[in-house]
Amino acid sequence: MEFLLVFGVAVALVAIAFVGLAIRILIQKKGKFPNLHIGSNKHMKARGITCAQTFDKMEQAKAKRQLSFKQLSLIEDTPGGC
Repeated sequence: MEFLLVFGVAVALVAIAFVGLAIRILIQKKGKFPNLHIGSNKHMKARGITCAQTFDKMEQAKAKRQLSFKQLSLIEDTPGGC
């Protein structure tokens, strides 16, 4: 019986939270959900912090630029070798 009481209180609190968010979005001018993505946060951009996916893409592009496939050789050129 205690489980049902705790479960009911939890469901009620979650419902109140959802209703509160919905009312806030409806009342605000240009109401929309806040964008919590790191890449679009101006304070994070000012500090030079990017999301992990963006950082990975930048590092892969940097590594790709550093590779020089023209100098790549599969066999070693050693003088006097067969």
